[in-house]
Amino acid sequence: MAKQRWPVQRVPRKVLRPTFAQAVPELIASAAKRAEARPSGNWYAFAASADVRGSRPLGTRVAGRELVAWRDRDAALIVGPGECPHLGASLADGKIVCDAVVCRWHGLPVGKNSRSGWEPLPGHDDGVLVWVRLDGADEAALPEPVLGPRPALPGSVSAVTRLVGVCEPGDIVANRLDPWHGAWFHPYSFANLDVVSTPTEEDDKFVVDVTFRLGGRIGVPVRAEFSCPDPRTVTMSIVDGEGAGSVVETHATPLGRGQDGRPRTAVLEAVVATSQRPGFAIASKVSPLLRPLMRRAATRLWRDDLAYAERRYALRSESGQR
Repeated sequence: MAKQRWPVQRVPRKVLRPTFAQAVPELIASAAKRAEARPSGNWYAFAASADVRGSRPLGTRVAGRELVAWRDRDAALIVGPGECPHLGASLADGKIVCDAVVCRWHGLPVGKNSRSGWEPLPGHDDGVLVWVRLDGADEAALPEPVLGPRPALPGSVSAVTRLVGVCEPGDIVANRLDPWHGAWFHPYSFANLDVVSTPTEEDDKFVVDVTFRLGGRIGVPVRAEFSCPDPRTVTMSIVDGEGAGSVVETHATPLGRGQDGRPRTAVLEAVVATSQRPGFAIASKVSPLLRPLMRRAATRLWRDDLAYAERRYALRSESGQR
């Protein structure tokens, strides 16, 4: 793809061609199966890095376990069980005092150096997302999460969007490993989508040419690669065109089952945008203004795509398949 001096182009009117013949279910399933076999080191992304603060604890659930996370006075991440070891109160309702969370039921402090029986879990902050490691018997632990390449955070603009659906992580991954649905299901965001190549065992990635719509018939054409660094992540990397080096990471984190007995999965979509154009330096300086717009665009896409993933799970569960 030749680099354009001016990246924004007029999107020509074209008849949208059916893609069902190219979106072969077996091809998507085999790519998802290879991703599922990759090691995760027991790491789960659970929140945006900016959402964990030193002013109040953050409560969440991962793989059926209640968790609480906060930062100490040095801004280091602390994450661990969300239940107070005394009588089981929610630590997310407590207050942070001297690096510890103080339970609001009886005032028990818990933290890295407390002697209350509460032990922190391994955590990791990559500057965009925060992670927790939940070790078990099924997989060997790794010292850090498995991540694909990212642009350097200084000078980049990042934003994280989180939504929850009634599905399993594999349904989220399968959605992202179906690039053919993009222009059909999201015509407000994508145009002129062409899958250039599909994954093989030797080169396990999709290569896609697509135009990102900025509004109406104005868009930015790019070439992107989709790959899976771990079983619950799909990374889209822009390899040619405007924003080359930018990534969109889609992380599917199992939360556990809801009161209806059905699984819940959180989608954490992390966008790390960069550009070599001089004007982008200005954009990076006003990133607090850009992040809400980036999150709004991702939320619109994932409201649609969660319907895709939830439909996939519903059909599978009705037929008795795993």
